[in-house]
Amino acid sequence: MTMDDSEIAALIADLDHHDKPTIRAAVDALLPLAEQSPALRALLHERLTRSGQQNYWPVAYVLGQLPSPSHAVVQTLLDALAHREPDIRWAVALLLIRIAKQNVKLVSRLIDLSATGTANQKRMALYCIRDLVLSDAASLAASVNALSDVDPTVRVAAAICLKPRADLKDDGRNLLLRLVSEEFSAGLDAASRSDDPQMKKAALAALSLLQK
Repeated sequence: MTMDDSEIAALIADLDHHDKPTIRAAVDALLPLAEQSPALRALLHERLTRSGQQNYWPVAYVLGQLPSPSHAVVQTLLDALAHREPDIRWAVALLLIRIAKQNVKLVSRLIDLSATGTANQKRMALYCIRDLVLSDAASLAASVNALSDVDPTVRVAAAICLKPRADLKDDGRNLLLRLVSEEFSAGLDAASRSDDPQMKKAALAALSLLQK
């Protein structure tokens, strides 16, 4: 596929569009072009670091699918885990998981984010850690520590992520059981009636899990 400069410029401009299908179409069109063009990769990277843009995550999403994404690309993707749209958060999370499988340093950044990020970032970082199927002490500790997070949705995510871990020791399981108490269940019950659809969905999933 070949395009002239004006067509490529139009696609890059579409990355700032408010309509997600338009953004997605631009991302899909730019990716194969960027794979073949160092000049376009450089242009996209410059766009990533330019102030005053509406959206930065779509540029990082394109560049993140190419070999050896830069620190700026990875940081932008980590920032996007805080996005208000859940489908964007999950698309970015899946890409970060792919990158982390090739770059162990990203695992440490996800662990840090699970403790220091926004509530959305903490949850998504925990889910990334879970889906990487890690068995190291640091990632286990991150999930156990998140059981005590001030945000109930983060605690829910931590409980969900700890359940399948075979390396969770007795003290960790005891902590999990203690926190999944009447008080915790009451908090989940309240969250299940929330006006926030994401909080409600997460709480209902956790309540269903606890009843099994």
